[in-house]
Amino acid sequence: MISNSPELDGILIVDKPGGWTSHDVVGRLRSLLQMRRIGHAGTLDPMATGVLVILLGKATKASQYLMSRDKEYEGTLRLGQVTDSQDADGSIMETNPVPAELDAGTLTAAMRKMEGDQYQTPPMFSAKKIQGVPLYKLARKGQEVDREPRFIHVEKFALLGYTAPDAAFRVACSKGTYVRTLAHDLGRTLGPGAHLVALRRTASGDHRIEQAVTLDALEKMSASEVRAHVIPVWQAVPSHAL
Repeated sequence: MISNSPELDGILIVDKPGGWTSHDVVGRLRSLLQMRRIGHAGTLDPMATGVLVILLGKATKASQYLMSRDKEYEGTLRLGQVTDSQDADGSIMETNPVPAELDAGTLTAAMRKMEGDQYQTPPMFSAKKIQGVPLYKLARKGQEVDREPRFIHVEKFALLGYTAPDAAFRVACSKGTYVRTLAHDLGRTLGPGAHLVALRRTASGDHRIEQAVTLDALEKMSASEVRAHVIPVWQAVPSHAL
């Protein structure tokens, strides 16, 4: 454990490991830093890695402001398989052949059509709540309920590489966008279906992966070394957001 007196106030950019929930990371940091006022600005699915904006001390008051920032991701989707969760953590519901004529040009054209303003229906396997109950709890019971589509903006949905059946991509989007739903919807548009097999958040607002520090590295740091990675609250958040 790292002694933390006086209390830290600011932003810590953590490179979330795969297999951890965002809540897991917050809990680990509470123990490591010996402080209770810790939160995060934007949940990442357990499978995902990358930029998790951790709020320390007074910065927790700015959670809504920081969560509203645009996000950037890099990931990989797999064509020909549809899962109930829309990602690799789910169960395969469909397996379909990927047409040989489905090439990089076809993918690029379909991705470009998904850019811009649009409405997206949250997946059942998500933390969004209906009457106070997280959707994923209903999904685990085999239940499906109506979900209200929400407005999102996809600034960029670009192909980075394609070796069938996997396509690597980069996406820049507004808050609240489910990237696995983009992958799922793209697969439906193309025909064979698709699901997300890897996702890494590379930016959240002005905070980029190059600023991030891993949990393993933090656990080996002295208090002064940890402080060197904390962005002071007055630098990261405008006064009106506190």
